[in-house]
Amino acid sequence: MKTGSLAELCDNAPLNSFHKHLAVYSAGGPFLDGYVMGMIGIALVQITPFMQLSLFWEGLIGAATLAGMFLGGFAGGWVTDKYGRQLLYTIDLIALGVFSIAQFWAETPLFLFICRFLLGVAVGADYPIATALLAEFTPKKYRGPFIGMLQAMWFVGASCAYIVGVSLLSCGPEGWRWMLASAVLPSVLFLFMRRNTPESPRWLIHKGRLDEASAVIKQVYNKDIPSDRLKSMTSKTEPVSLRRLFQAGYGTRMFFITIFWTCAVVPLFSVYSFAPKILAALGIAGEFGSTGSAVITVIFMIGCIAPLPLINRIGRRSSLLHSFFWSAVALLLLGLFTHSSPYVILTLFSIYALATGSSQNLQFVYPNELFPTEIRASAVGLASSLSRIGAAIGTYLVPMALARLNIDVTMMIAAGITAVGFLVSWKMAPETRHCSLEDAAFCEEQNSTGDFVQSATSSSSARR
Repeated sequence: MKTGSLAELCDNAPLNSFHKHLAVYSAGGPFLDGYVMGMIGIALVQITPFMQLSLFWEGLIGAATLAGMFLGGFAGGWVTDKYGRQLLYTIDLIALGVFSIAQFWAETPLFLFICRFLLGVAVGADYPIATALLAEFTPKKYRGPFIGMLQAMWFVGASCAYIVGVSLLSCGPEGWRWMLASAVLPSVLFLFMRRNTPESPRWLIHKGRLDEASAVIKQVYNKDIPSDRLKSMTSKTEPVSLRRLFQAGYGTRMFFITIFWTCAVVPLFSVYSFAPKILAALGIAGEFGSTGSAVITVIFMIGCIAPLPLINRIGRRSSLLHSFFWSAVALLLLGLFTHSSPYVILTLFSIYALATGSSQNLQFVYPNELFPTEIRASAVGLASSLSRIGAAIGTYLVPMALARLNIDVTMMIAAGITAVGFLVSWKMAPETRHCSLEDAAFCEEQNSTGDFVQSATSSSSARR
């Protein structure tokens, strides 16, 4: 795609109502991810004695959604790049609603595991679809904050889950059925809102469907660009295939994204899946523990929303480094002061919740900016899938770690993982805030602060 054409139109267009609506619709996947992950932490309080779960099954059910997201993220990204963003944009929400309802009739750990695994497949497939659409439509000025906002919606979903989950605890020993099935309601709501979303014109042009691309441009940007002119905007260079994702500099980018994403989500998902158990191990149990979990979840949400303006102001790189550093400090202090008063514990958890926000926000921003249109969704899906391997393993091991290791050791392990994320980001994180979507995807050279350095050969070398 040549600079000064459709790329310039999309990057410099004024923000309109379509962009705002698309941001809301795209938030459905992260919201539902946070909802189903947050809900299982409360539901397991009732499921464990009801089904008499062993540590093996408790960990497996807690990690089932993450394992499903591994498959869903990769498969969803591949299908999205091959057949379009619009195709799966609604199908995955239908599947999510069906698997949510199916949990209501679970009688065995195996059936519940299967339902939550399939639920994870549906949620994982939505990430590359929604984020690619939002990245390819949104003007450059708003791209970082809008995509970062999607991760904030994860915490909105988790906050809603805690509110709904705690209220349903009073419904008796089988209230967990209603908790898990309740995800169907937001699924239907987002499905209705997404019904008329158009296909990405960048993807349509890449596939040679120029008349359709022209119609979408007219609908969204109110610009008349004939299809023959769109054809001239398309470069004649060889497209980047998924096989070549690990070549021409893209392998380094995928390594960076996978490592920082994994180091950010392993502690987070472990805490969320077993928040009541972790707080109980720290001496905060009962109603105070449930209330504390809900309060921390809200603070996580604030921690994601508050730094969104900083994505453009101080840049992606600085935001990520600060986030990892202060998150590691908070988790380390939790490991050192595990026997402090409940208020000290909640304060340290709150500091972690506020600090981790930027590293969560940038999980969608970086992969959408660092890969070109033809493999953007595949890259997001692959990075999401690879990060879920570590997250699933970490979540599976949490019950065993709490049972066989001291809580202070568990928290220090989480701090160590976060510190690895800081070190990798300090060495590899680029700065893309001043780049167009095309420039960020094809530039390879960086200076010592992570800023991309434009050169006469960088774009062409990435395309070869």
